[in-house]
Amino acid sequence: MTTLTPYHAIKVDPDKCIGCTHCMKTCPTEAIRIKNGLAAINALRCVDCGNCLRSCPVDAFYVEHDNLHQIEDYKYRVALFPAVMIGQFHEKYSEDQIYQAVLKLGFTHIFEVEQPISLLVNEIKEQVREADSKPLISSFCPAIVRLIRSKYPSLVDNIIPLKVPHDLAAAFAIETLRKKGIEREEIGLFYVSPCSAKMAAVKRPLGEKESVVDGLINMKDFYNRIMQVISKDQVEDTGELRKHLRRDGILWSLPRGEARHFKQKSMAVDGINNVVKILERMENDDVPDLDFLELKSCHQGCAGGILLTGNRFLTVERLQKRSKRYPFIGEDDLGCVDCNAIEPTLKGEPILPNYVFALDADRMKALEKLQKMDRILCQLPGIDCGACGAPNCHALAEDMVQGKAKMTDCVFLQNRYLNENKIDVKRATRNLENTWGQNRFDADCNKKGGRNEGF
Repeated sequence: MTTLTPYHAIKVDPDKCIGCTHCMKTCPTEAIRIKNGLAAINALRCVDCGNCLRSCPVDAFYVEHDNLHQIEDYKYRVALFPAVMIGQFHEKYSEDQIYQAVLKLGFTHIFEVEQPISLLVNEIKEQVREADSKPLISSFCPAIVRLIRSKYPSLVDNIIPLKVPHDLAAAFAIETLRKKGIEREEIGLFYVSPCSAKMAAVKRPLGEKESVVDGLINMKDFYNRIMQVISKDQVEDTGELRKHLRRDGILWSLPRGEARHFKQKSMAVDGINNVVKILERMENDDVPDLDFLELKSCHQGCAGGILLTGNRFLTVERLQKRSKRYPFIGEDDLGCVDCNAIEPTLKGEPILPNYVFALDADRMKALEKLQKMDRILCQLPGIDCGACGAPNCHALAEDMVQGKAKMTDCVFLQNRYLNENKIDVKRATRNLENTWGQNRFDADCNKKGGRNEGF
């Protein structure tokens, strides 16, 4: 598998960031530090889960995406979106109205990415049957895949090496249009993403060299554009565009959407902090006898994606109601489309571990650094206050042994050194300014981050 430079859809706007530590405290991989008064993301550790964006009180985090005008570069313009997008809309808007609005935006074809889900279900079941080591872990959520390969590398062999639904849907769309005599070069495939992790998975996919998707669209932006053009009157019947959609596909991205196919021998966990607890138990062989493990970074699955506009519980309720109007998957769900042309695109390359949490590539040096960390931790107060610009004392000690921090970054140790005349006040002030920026400690009653924030 080709190793590419890490790409992350989440960015920090330095003009908005106030260095408040909310993001740093909520990051599950400790990828964020405060430097010179601003949040700084460690690209190697970030998994694009979006916790930082959710927690930021000043909207300093944003998601980078492509411009919708790019669709004009293609003769045939395909909108690929997951079923959760439909769940964003109030019940007063029908599927036909939403689909018609998407066509008004300039697209020529629409595919909900879960339409060919029957192929994925069958392949997962086959791999579970043949697996020697269980439970197998779903590769559906790219944030979880990245979390495992970096923080729990011993579990990468448990990840099912299959493409995610949007890539499968892209292959399905290409094959459908090919049957109509349309060449691949004429087709632009644009994925409407519910989260930053899926955007990163398109730009820098794991388990494949590159994604066949041509462009990315922020679902929140797409929703707003649809609301500007959606008709409140009766529109044409667009049911033909959903003829391959099944109940299982509509529910796929929700909790137990995948696990329901394995009944009692499966478990579904949503919310990345809950997932971390399960993975830690799995590393210690402390999980039930399971065949399949469904792990999703967001609460309520993709209904809780950071790029959705609606309430995640209402989205789940709407999708559950919608699903009841559709049949379960069957034997011939894809009709005349040549499944033999699509099935080879299912399998990805094995996921490789990424040892970004290792203290050193050399085992002896790593052991020396670990011992040094233990000695440093004896000196630190263990308060985990974050005043050093790291999320906790353990993270600060790790930064120290990696040469990224020093003992005086801890405000408590620095105060002790001042009392012992080991450093002077000017140096102590300079140390604080390196973390929090200049003038951060000046009195200001309008300062954001205080009790009366007034955001």
